[in-house]
Amino acid sequence: MTSLQNSTQAEAKGFYKLSWRERIAFGSGDLAQNIIYQTVTTYLLFFYTNVYGLNPAIAAAMFLGVRIVDAIWDPIVGALIDKHTTRFGKYRGWMLLMAAPLTVLMIACFIVPDFSETGKVVYACATYVLLSIVYTTVNVPFGALNAALTRDQHEITVLTSTRMWLVNVAQVAITYGVPTLVILFAANKTMGSPASSGAWLLVIVLYGIIGLGALLFSFAGTKERVVMSKEDQSKVKFTDLFTEVVRNRPLRIVSFMFITAFATMAITNSAGTYFVKYNLGSEGLVGAFMVISAIPALIILPFMPLLRKRLGKKGLLYLSLAIAFVGFAGLFIVPAENVITIFIFQFIRSIGFGVVGAFIWSLIPEAITYGEWQSGKRISGIANALIGFFFKFGLALGGFVPGIVLSLTGFNADMPVQSATALFGIKLLLAALPAVLVGVLALIVWRYNLTDTQLVEYGKEIENRNQRS
Repeated sequence: MTSLQNSTQAEAKGFYKLSWRERIAFGSGDLAQNIIYQTVTTYLLFFYTNVYGLNPAIAAAMFLGVRIVDAIWDPIVGALIDKHTTRFGKYRGWMLLMAAPLTVLMIACFIVPDFSETGKVVYACATYVLLSIVYTTVNVPFGALNAALTRDQHEITVLTSTRMWLVNVAQVAITYGVPTLVILFAANKTMGSPASSGAWLLVIVLYGIIGLGALLFSFAGTKERVVMSKEDQSKVKFTDLFTEVVRNRPLRIVSFMFITAFATMAITNSAGTYFVKYNLGSEGLVGAFMVISAIPALIILPFMPLLRKRLGKKGLLYLSLAIAFVGFAGLFIVPAENVITIFIFQFIRSIGFGVVGAFIWSLIPEAITYGEWQSGKRISGIANALIGFFFKFGLALGGFVPGIVLSLTGFNADMPVQSATALFGIKLLLAALPAVLVGVLALIVWRYNLTDTQLVEYGKEIENRNQRS
């Protein structure tokens, strides 16, 4: 039998190889979501406290409240997309339909209305809640799309590497581009005062347009191949959400990886702007400090499939977590006047955590395959709704915890120089708390025991079962 025939048979059983155009198109969907949503999660707390004029404690409570809404909304969206198919595709259609509303709401979050203090709080809550609701209707289907393109684990790793490389391109644009452009467009040359609100809005509109274009390209350039039949689709129930949690151990473990990893990431990102502005005393270095979070990943992620083969899943994660811990420890220990050394440890931290934050996305299709092997249902939407909830709950902690710590340690946005207690609180957020969470994440990784050999066997068994039915 020729290699071409072998390849054709493998693809007939769901183990598809994808073109680079489709890999890039898929990754562009995550680039778009980061340009839109991660810009919001990275800078909204700073914008609210320093530009919009909200009390940090109020902003923190609002971030937590939005996640409570998500806790109700995410599983509804997951069940909805598994049970129904749009005219444009099962998962891709949502990306097309919700792209424009998502962009408009992103922009609305950075408008400072001429309202009373209470009115401004209500406006901030309403726009952020609506943004999060619409984001879910894009993010959950997009996450499910990964598992709908192919069953091939190596291909999924390549897809994930491509996706996360583009995510880090977005992170460069977010972490360096946003503060640089805001300062450039602000007449007073500062990004942290009410006078800079117009500059913020201009930058956000620009980023929203870029995100919209990338999301539409992702819709146009991908093709769904591994999805439920209409018969299985009709059998999906909302209660599948709860039964999947109970019976799918890998999915539970991956969910806890996400809440821990993205709480760590969000706390660090939220604290970074404050740390550079107040601890280092140089607002102009904000972009350079934050962009270091993305640069190592741009270099390393293309090699992630090879590293996975050489080190294995757990070996790669353990090594990356150890590197991240060294970086966080250095950021906490090194005095603020040693700026170059701090930047070096920020780079080290980013090497380790950049790989962790990217690689765990490739574990979601594994958990979906395991669940399908158990139940016969490929409920990618419900699985990604669970992951999405924990992912966004992690981001919520990243918004809630910094606001509370800043409030408890006496941070005052009206003061150009902060107290020693407030500066220590910022450092706790940037390094000490994330270092502890890295240790927690290592324990969670230790509990994950789904092997590549098992996944290949499960995939073959599922496809053979489908052909017999």
